[in-house]
Amino acid sequence: MEKLVAHTSVKVAAVTDHDSVKGLSEIRKLAAAYPDILIIPGVEISTVEGDLLVLGAKETPPQPWTVEAVVDFARDNDYVSVVAHPYREYGMGDLAMNYKVDAIEVLNGESSQQANKQAHDLAKSMGLPGVAGSDAHQPSKVCSVYTEVQAGLDVDEILKALKNGLVSAHSAARSIHF
Repeated sequence: MEKLVAHTSVKVAAVTDHDSVKGLSEIRKLAAAYPDILIIPGVEISTVEGDLLVLGAKETPPQPWTVEAVVDFARDNDYVSVVAHPYREYGMGDLAMNYKVDAIEVLNGESSQQANKQAHDLAKSMGLPGVAGSDAHQPSKVCSVYTEVQAGLDVDEILKALKNGLVSAHSAARSIHF
């Protein structure tokens, strides 16, 4: 099998299906042709309060899915909990201030510029790192926004860098001014 180079600068992709990790094995099979891309497992959990990303997870947290339970699951397993698109549909907005999450998604590829600015302000007020997520439901949306991480190509090292704020969020298409 010929090995392909996927992208000149993208070296890591986090995969976070909604409420399931079943697609992870298929993603790993597809990604095998691209040895220069590291896959970070994860899941996006739907809670009543809003969506949460759990980066590093190879399994879903036990139910019931409350924010507290999902955040505890992430912490107990050295994963990273991220408030997803806080000011968009299924986002928790200001309720995020009530929880000890690791990061806030400050740049979401499907959110408006205003919603992203609100998310950036939320992360700043909470003293948390801000990350970007393409929220790609179509191949054309992949890499529309991205998180630059100051870490080597190791999942545990990347998760630690995320928790420590060694990240910056970027948009591929437009300049973001907060």
